[in-house]
Amino acid sequence: MSLDIARSIAFSGLSATSVQISVTSSNISNADTRGYTAKTANQSSSVTNGVGTGVTVTGITSTVDKLLLKSLIAATSELGSADTTNTYLTSLGNLYGSTSSSDSSSTGTSLANNIASLESAVSSLASSPSSASLQSNVVSALDDVASQLRETSSGIQKLRADADQDISSAVDDVNTDLQQISDLNAQIKQTAAAGQSTADLEDQRNTALQDLASKMNINYFTASNGDIQIYTKSGQALVDSSAHTISYTAASNVTASTTYTAGSSSSGGFSAITVNGVDITSQISGGDIGALITLRDETLPDAQSQLDQLAQQLASVMNSVSNSASAVPAPTSLTGTTSVSSGTALSATGTVRIAVTDQSGNLVSYGDLDLSSYSTVGDLVTAINGISGLSASVDADGHLSIAATGSGNGVAVNEMTSSVGALGEGFSDYFGLNDLVTGTSAADIAVNAKILSGTNEIQLATLDSSSTLAVGSSVLSSGSAAVVNAFYDALTGSRTFASTGGLAATTGSLADYASTIVSDVASKASHASATYTAKETAQSTYASSLSSQSGVNLDEESAKLSTLQNKYTAASALIQAINTMYSALLSAVQS
Repeated sequence: MSLDIARSIAFSGLSATSVQISVTSSNISNADTRGYTAKTANQSSSVTNGVGTGVTVTGITSTVDKLLLKSLIAATSELGSADTTNTYLTSLGNLYGSTSSSDSSSTGTSLANNIASLESAVSSLASSPSSASLQSNVVSALDDVASQLRETSSGIQKLRADADQDISSAVDDVNTDLQQISDLNAQIKQTAAAGQSTADLEDQRNTALQDLASKMNINYFTASNGDIQIYTKSGQALVDSSAHTISYTAASNVTASTTYTAGSSSSGGFSAITVNGVDITSQISGGDIGALITLRDETLPDAQSQLDQLAQQLASVMNSVSNSASAVPAPTSLTGTTSVSSGTALSATGTVRIAVTDQSGNLVSYGDLDLSSYSTVGDLVTAINGISGLSASVDADGHLSIAATGSGNGVAVNEMTSSVGALGEGFSDYFGLNDLVTGTSAADIAVNAKILSGTNEIQLATLDSSSTLAVGSSVLSSGSAAVVNAFYDALTGSRTFASTGGLAATTGSLADYASTIVSDVASKASHASATYTAKETAQSTYASSLSSQSGVNLDEESAKLSTLQNKYTAASALIQAINTMYSALLSAVQS
């Protein structure tokens, strides 16, 4: 073997060792870099005419278990979904307040606790119905319940709006990942064609793939040309020869009536998530976006429907009593809440008594109306106008209004045997003339503004139901314990609550149902927390396994670096020896 060949071999060894040292140094430097995998400089011996002529670095590669990576990506998608669900359900639980940790049912801040406080205030009033301060306590406690219902409803809709905005933000992140993966596909092909290592580019692509999976569930495979191609669950292309942008427009305003309809635009509801004009919303069931869609369109609306039923039942029980009673002095006018017109058919039977009273509750005039005699609301209005001292009409808002025409006089109603409408409600209850609570859902439930402000007194008197009444006689007595007891019985009595929001039909008091709602939310939040912990453990296990298989082991790399330093020193020494031989040879030739 000539000295030239020996020197060439020594230089090839030095060059190969230099590359290996560079790769090892990069491994050590990137040990904590997310997504980085350990690189190896592969080398082979050079042989010419059967004679070894040195060593050649054939490429820089990393070894990644493809099945393990696919498992990690699936686990990452599940973790993204679990994390988002856990965060939102924790926030939802906070809206409902805390439950009492003591034996007393009147402590704590949950809806059930506040309803129990209302029951307690009504119970206290029963012992002294004429007490202005105890009446005020009842109104205040009822206002607290109504306020909490409104605030909780508003909080639920805010969470839905937040979820919708988060979907929009996540879609932007998805588009960034899709474009990055597409760009890296192109770079990897170009780099491979130039005979250079694509390992670092593949690491970047795998990291982008995991980021994408955390946002939504995907299917993917590596094509024969090295491209990663990505599809939705049903096969809609997201990345093939190029990236396909996902489109989504967040709603400008979110209320309980804002819903998503497949293939819809953003007008009047939540828009569809589309790619190439195809609605893929239903195909996204994992990752952040999948969880956000479920929360926005199912979980939170379920909570709202439960809350609405509680609010409607509260309004029903309170109004059924208040409409059978009257304040003292009676209000100068009564305006209903039920939408009607003069031509609205009146399906009613029985008798209702409508009276005009003075400030002290003494009778001015009255009339007993046989409701079966009137076929329309217009006929009823005419009959009421026939009672001395009363003026009735259907106002501009479509509500029945009855007013006393005499100065200082008021209007009082006794529902007597009246039965109106399909549900057979009493006259005043059907039209909503003496409602204590207004609103049709948790979003707008409130104590009657006139009662809350003190303009009108709470309804605690009953218009005398004697067969005949004498003008000037007392027909309204303030502070009736019977009415207060009726309020209490209505609040605490067992009622039927329909199946809604994932809760089965049940019977119980308002406080019982409120407790059920709070418990349901707490249970969902607890389950979400447990699921998140499990998914986090699973994802961490896969990540650790992949790291063990393809990540950087600092101990191994440090030992390798020491070995390479020795090899580099040996190659350098060999070159020095060859140079010495050359010098000796030249000296011998020249002498």
